[in-house]
Amino acid sequence: MQIDIITEKEIAELKTLISDANKIILVGHKSPDGDAIGACLGFAEYLRQQGKSPSVFVPDAYPDFLKWLPGTEKIVRYDKHKVEIDAAFKNADLIFFLDFNDAARLEDMQESIDASSAKKVVVDHHLNPVIDSVITISHPEACSTCELVFRIIYQLSGIENMTRKIAVPIYCGMMTDTGGFTYNSARPEIYSIIGLLLTVGIDKDKIYRNVFNNYSPWAIKLRGYLMSQKLNVLDEYHASYFTVSRQDMKNYHFIKGDLEGLVNEPLRIKGHKFSISLREDDRHDNTVLVSLRSVDDFPCNKVSEEFFNGGGHLNASGGKLHCSLAEAETIARNAIIKFGDMLKA
Repeated sequence: MQIDIITEKEIAELKTLISDANKIILVGHKSPDGDAIGACLGFAEYLRQQGKSPSVFVPDAYPDFLKWLPGTEKIVRYDKHKVEIDAAFKNADLIFFLDFNDAARLEDMQESIDASSAKKVVVDHHLNPVIDSVITISHPEACSTCELVFRIIYQLSGIENMTRKIAVPIYCGMMTDTGGFTYNSARPEIYSIIGLLLTVGIDKDKIYRNVFNNYSPWAIKLRGYLMSQKLNVLDEYHASYFTVSRQDMKNYHFIKGDLEGLVNEPLRIKGHKFSISLREDDRHDNTVLVSLRSVDDFPCNKVSEEFFNGGGHLNASGGKLHCSLAEAETIARNAIIKFGDMLKA
């Protein structure tokens, strides 16, 4: 099975960029998920093998269920260490952008990065990258950015130099970005990569438990409450949406990650094709965070682009609304109705 993803020219360019750089930074997007964190941690560990001392920066908090991953203690948050990170960007030689296609996804970090004179490399699996970089490794067909990171490291150094500290976060990112390999994961290459990761000695079952079986009692109660009391099913359209208010989160002692994957739960309904999660931002007024999931060929990324100021992949997308939760519900219903013919088909 073909694992190579970049050209010989790109391999040589990457090796030179890494060799020549003294100060390397790896950056993940705002509200980093398992793929962003896994890609940053896995590639950072590879760079340490090459004698480098990379920094890993993210704009804000990442889910609690990822904090067991090796290397998370080295992640620095911009919302906690702005002055330190601004200075680091100013002095950086090389910056890797991992798991996002537009610097706008960094929000408050963007201005500092835009001002940096460092050379930039993009590794991502989202459509239409717009970041000005010396190398852009963009493959929307990939299941995750972690898949791309594995393939790049494989080409740079081979499987014999792949340690567990590299392999564990990479597998975790691939797993979380595919919902445990239940969507966007039909390509045979993915399972060839998993086979190679297993030869390194990862325990894939333990990684699954650490991520998906790691909730607090309050999180389980919150998830049950939302599915029993807040789920709106539009049977005619084989679709649904649910809302999560600030008060809901307060009542159930919400922490980041408690609702991970819940948007997939309604897809367990027989014949269901489309699910939308609408969650109030707990820090910014009139802001609703949107997650969308679908099955088969229903394009939730098109729905996200048209109605939710977002985008993403065919079966997994996200967006954001600047309105009240009640207004977001109306938009969600309108979106479902607008795409009703496709949902009914």
